[in-house]
Order: sequence, then C-alpha cells, then structure tokens
Amino acid sequence: MAKSSKYQAKIPDQNGIIHYSDEEHAIWRELYARQIEIIEDRVCSPFLEGLEALQLPHDHIPQPNDVSDVLFEKTGWRVEPVPALINFDRFFKLLSEKKFPAASFIRTREEMDYLQEPDIFHEIFGHTAMLTHPAFANFTEAYGHAGIKASKAERVYLARLYWFTVEFGLLNTLDGVRIYGGGIASSPGETVYALDSDEPLRRPFDPVDALRTPYRIDIYQTVYYILDSMNDLFELANQDLLALIRRARALGPFKPTYPAIEKDAA
Repeated sequence: MAKSSKYQAKIPDQNGIIHYSDEEHAIWRELYARQIEIIEDRVCSPFLEGLEALQLPHDHIPQPNDVSDVLFEKTGWRVEPVPALINFDRFFKLLSEKKFPAASFIRTREEMDYLQEPDIFHEIFGHTAMLTHPAFANFTEAYGHAGIKASKAERVYLARLYWFTVEFGLLNTLDGVRIYGGGIASSPGETVYALDSDEPLRRPFDPVDALRTPYRIDIYQTVYYILDSMNDLFELANQDLLALIRRARALGPFKPTYPAIEKDAA
C-alpha cells in the first residue's frame, strides 16, 4: 500500500466535491453498464440490495459524500477519498473509524479490463454495496482495529484474510454460490471465472486456513473461500483476530497453488 502509483489523486474542493472530466465520467458509464449486466445473477442478494440502497449513478462518477450519506444511515460508515495507495497505518486507522478509504481516480481506457491498484470504480461499485450490510460492516471495522494492534509480520497474515473475504469472498446461498467480494464484483472476467471455471479451488471458509493461504494480485485467483452465511462475518468480528494469526503462524503457510512469477532473464 505504500508503493508509488502512476495515477494522480483527485482532491475534493472546499465543499467536498471531486471534479472529473467528461472522459472520466464516460469511463465510469462504460464500466458500470458492462458490470451491472454481468453481476445480476452472480452476486449475492445483500450486494444487490446494497446497490439498490446506494442508487449509484449510471452516467457519472458518484461523489463520496452522496455514498457516505447512505452508508451512514445504514451502518454508520463513510467513504474517505484517498490517493491511489496509502500506507497500512492509515488504512487500518480509517477502517477502525468506520471510514472506507476509496481511491479518488478512475482508470484509463488502456486499463479498462484490469489494473493492479484500486480505482474509484473498484472501491465504490465493488465495495460500498456490502458496507450497507451490518455483518460485513462490523467485520471490516473489527479488521481495522486488529490491524492497528498487529505487528508488521502479523499484518501480512491480515492482508490474506482481507483478500479472501472483502476482496475475493464467495457466499453459499439458496440459489448456489454467489459473489460478495469487491475484487470479483468489479472485474468482468473474474466475475465469470470465480463461479464458472473448473480451474480454481473453492474451499469452505475457515479463518485460519485463509490466513495461511498465499495469493497473487496479478492473476485470477487460484483459491476462493466460501462463507456459509453472512453471519459468519458477525462471528469473525467478535473473535480475537490476532490469536487466529498466532495459530496460523504456528501451522505455517500453505504451499502456493499458483505458478511462480517468471523473472526476466538477466
């Protein structure tokens, strides 16, 4: 989170308004139109209910204050505009204060299908819908408090827990397995891959297993964890996450299920 970014942050004016160009609004419009069609029968009902509550605009980038108004009424959360990448200290502090850090820039057309760093489409479309759900919101806040207390080594494990829940989590429902993770729900390719492909492993969610599972950010995931219900996140929010990390560290990480990164020949 402390790495450099090629994108420039958009700074809100004195009234909290972020000004975007017509081209940036057009990119949002195209991303929204593409993704809303793909997710309809693939995300879980709490995600769809959250989108309905938020009433995100189809034709322009939403303002953080407008999203915050709905979130605050539902679960007490707000959106906090931030640069593309922030350090872990600030990230965990914001979550502990029920402020969701959202990168304020939007991707370029050259990276419409994939970018490694989160933009406002990923943050707002992918994540804020689930923040209207009390279990998800409680877990995210508890995660922030744990991160403040965690050591540098423990934060590596916490990153895995976030990755396999908030970013790439799946959920059992009466209609089958559905998506709740924002990293999947904001990606057209991974939305289909996560549910339909025979390639990835899909494991019942166990927090210690998730803490032990390494991942790569530059490929479709090779492992997904499936919650039995959203109440699992309520229960996880009330557990001692640092104690779970100690158990995971004692057991050691799982062997990676993804290919090693190929290095350029010297």
